Amino acid sequence: MQGMDAWLSLLTLMCWAGMLFLPWQPWRVREVLEAAESDNGYDLSDITVVIPARNEAEVIGETLSALQHQGQGLNIIVVDDDSDDDTAHIVENFKLNDLRLIRSQQLPAGWSGKLWAQEQGVAAVSTPMTLLLDADIKLEQGMLKSLKQKYLQENVQFVSLMAQLRFGSFWEKLMMPAFIYFFKMLYPFALANNRSSSVAAAAGGCILLETEVIRQIGGMQSIKDALIDDCTLAKTVKQKGYAIWVGLTHGVISQRPYVGLSEIWDMVARTAFTQLKYSIALLLACTFIMLVMYWWPLVGLGLAGIENLQFNFVALLLLFGLYQPTLRYYQFKWYWAFGLPLTAALYLLMTWTSAIRYWKGERSRWKGRSYKTDV
Repeated sequence: MQGMDAWLSLLTLMCWAGMLFLPWQPWRVREVLEAAESDNGYDLSDITVVIPARNEAEVIGETLSALQHQGQGLNIIVVDDDSDDDTAHIVENFKLNDLRLIRSQQLPAGWSGKLWAQEQGVAAVSTPMTLLLDADIKLEQGMLKSLKQKYLQENVQFVSLMAQLRFGSFWEKLMMPAFIYFFKMLYPFALANNRSSSVAAAAGGCILLETEVIRQIGGMQSIKDALIDDCTLAKTVKQKGYAIWVGLTHGVISQRPYVGLSEIWDMVARTAFTQLKYSIALLLACTFIMLVMYWWPLVGLGLAGIENLQFNFVALLLLFGLYQPTLRYYQFKWYWAFGLPLTAALYLLMTWTSAIRYWKGERSRWKGRSYKTDV
């Protein structure tokens, strides 16, 4: 074996073989929690749902309606985060017992909008458990019962579920399953759920945790400027010695559409460079790894010598094969895996967009707010 193409072919195969045999196997779908059998009489009086809502008029009604059918005695707090649409009006007129609307106070310097809204909501909680729920998240019947049982039976103080994203448009089908796949690669659930591991992960759309845990970490103020607030919260909680658990589900459903590529682009670019800790070295390393793992197997088939074809071919089989469990879980046909190199390239470009925005002075933008790099 001679030349750069030989070394790249061997390196690519070693990367994918290493991924296959990692003890925690991040590509597998093992950490799953589905909705329990529906029971409208199930006691949920020990839980308060805290929902930060900024311009969520299109979805907040469905979110509240789904909570209405989870069980009895559920407390709900919606914090209207300075919306300029009908969000507050819809909440005020929603016929649901134990529903409270809080108008957010002015956003203090150094806080992200969502965390400031959650801080105000959590301050009003008096129940033993708190469910942090995004305004666009719809829970299937029995999902909150299942979350509570997970919390009670397995002695974990923090349970988070990755919402099932929308898969309606072509771009959602191409990009969203891969989004979850890449997230699991970056934050292996098996390690996050291992109490002896330092890895922590969460999906911020749906988190059930002990209210006292929030108090013990100092409330949302302890992570007030975090842009990747879910994983930062999970890390903070785990570092305090509490047990966390994160998994997949079909019972937590995101209502937020990302019909066009530009919408997905902005969603990813909002925090992608933050994931890399604003490091140029990590950005370059990420670029090299993504190109080698997701593109060299294809390029190598055409450019590498005949003696290296087997390395690229096996790497390509692993590339497509390790994606299959995620595709099957979300009921996609196997051939969607063929789009993974394109998807990886697009996510890489989104990460570079995030970095360029940061270098221009914009740390993040979301819901009409822009967070500058000096925050």
